[in-house]
Amino acid sequence: MYANVKTWNPFVGCNHDCVYCDASFQRQLKRWAKSNCKACYNFTPHYHPDRLRRLPSAETIFVCGNGDIAFCETSFIEKIVDRITEHYARSPEKTYYFQSKNWASASRLLPLLEDKPFNAIILETLETNRDEGYRRISKAPMPSQRHKTFLELNHLRKVITAEPLLDFDVDVFFEMIAKTEPEYVWIGYNSKPALISLPEPTLDKTKQLIKLLKSSGLEVRGKELRGLTV
Repeated sequence: MYANVKTWNPFVGCNHDCVYCDASFQRQLKRWAKSNCKACYNFTPHYHPDRLRRLPSAETIFVCGNGDIAFCETSFIEKIVDRITEHYARSPEKTYYFQSKNWASASRLLPLLEDKPFNAIILETLETNRDEGYRRISKAPMPSQRHKTFLELNHLRKVITAEPLLDFDVDVFFEMIAKTEPEYVWIGYNSKPALISLPEPTLDKTKQLIKLLKSSGLEVRGKELRGLTV
């Protein structure tokens, strides 16, 4: 999902029902899950405790990237954090991504990260600044409320993932992102346009957003940008 990042999935699944997920993210998972795990195939929130011991070899590890950790029980999040803490003793150079579309629930993670020695970055998925029409896209919290919660979280390292981009208002969206003071911003379009059509911004509008972000001193990292450069 991210360049030079590997996913670690002791927890899998999500109930946000984002329309773009089934066409892209879940589609890849189902190829393996069809013959291996019915819960993975249905993307039902569930656990794979056997995977706790098997962290991937990568500088950055996306924790529970095949789902949303907001749906993970606190008791199992504790096991995940304990395993990372143990792993850190051997690999102190690694960084760990924790990403959610619902930090009102996923914030249960933050007290568990306090005083931990490892490098943890929390990420917010923020596809647009617009609430109107968002229920046709996802059952996740509305972008405005989701972002308000993320802003209020007390954690030093934050990153915004603006992907897949939905149509936005340039100045408003820029201000939302910049106010977060993220370490960097991932930006990208829908990677499966042949399978799912989304209300997307024009390339010119995205170019304007990237220019504003960079001019404010923010690092922008591109994903699927359809020819645009960062």
